[in-house]
Amino acid sequence: MARIFSGIQPSGELHIGNYLGAVKNWVQLQDQHPDAIFCIVDYHALTGNYDPAALRQRTREMAVSLLAAGIDPAKATLYAQSTVPQHTELAWIFNTITPLGELERQTQYKDKASRQESVVVGLLTYPVLQAADILLYRADTVPVGEDQVQHLELSREVARKWNLRFALEDAPYFPEPQPLLTPTRRIMGLDGKAKMSKSMGNTIGLLESGDEIWAKLRPAVTDPARVRKTDPGTPQVCNIYHLHKAFSPAPVVAEVAEKCSTAAWGCIACKQVLFEHMEAELVPIRRRAAELRDQPDLASEALAAGTARCRAIAAETMTAVKSAMGLE
Repeated sequence: MARIFSGIQPSGELHIGNYLGAVKNWVQLQDQHPDAIFCIVDYHALTGNYDPAALRQRTREMAVSLLAAGIDPAKATLYAQSTVPQHTELAWIFNTITPLGELERQTQYKDKASRQESVVVGLLTYPVLQAADILLYRADTVPVGEDQVQHLELSREVARKWNLRFALEDAPYFPEPQPLLTPTRRIMGLDGKAKMSKSMGNTIGLLESGDEIWAKLRPAVTDPARVRKTDPGTPQVCNIYHLHKAFSPAPVVAEVAEKCSTAAWGCIACKQVLFEHMEAELVPIRRRAAELRDQPDLASEALAAGTARCRAIAAETMTAVKSAMGLE
């Protein structure tokens, strides 16, 4: 049985972009892969400016959001990265075999570094820690979005290099993890200009109220060809249509496409139908989140159980790694 591993930054409450792009898929995968491990990667959050108290709160809120969205501690493991110290221990070991040129070629590094006057080393070595996150549990399958495929290729390279140099048995110790692309590849923000992101202010929070969601959805950018209600549209270029594909049943999606392209519906009517189907999916999640906030021990217990399990796996991995490398 393949071991699934994936991580998410502690950005606080989930928004529908990361819910549709990652977490909804995780909820389905935990039924297919009982050994799935999902991590709140708080070490990765240290590469930018942050407030320590806010980071602690965001990590907690992310745990509540993940559990409310359907991550089940009886089926999958959920924990915070910093509670398992072997992540950074293995990352240092991988630093000793990772070529500098491979890190400098990473697209995300080049993009972020170009916008900073002083680039921290952690931004450069971020993919090495990411490789350690995955390989610490010898995971062979990683659900990712398209923007993470390059980082995952580096994880395979690291596994290959370590196995060639240190593996003592016929079979390689570390698997070369393969990507499992999420079905919903890219969720555009409400402005229709960029990927949904809190830093862009173009998101809908997973736990926002119905009134708050409609207040954001109503003015959201649609098909630019539909200046007037009578203008026929092209659903494929409309962000609202793609949200329908994520939230609405297939017959409704087909109806939206037909009524948009023939101008039988105006954009507000289309958004109202979308809102109804969003609420059908999100109301139970909001209700579960409220229960978790009323009983904070539930989230704490889930994270503690996840930490205990991950520490046991990580200790076993590091014992084997150190033995092979002459460290013990």
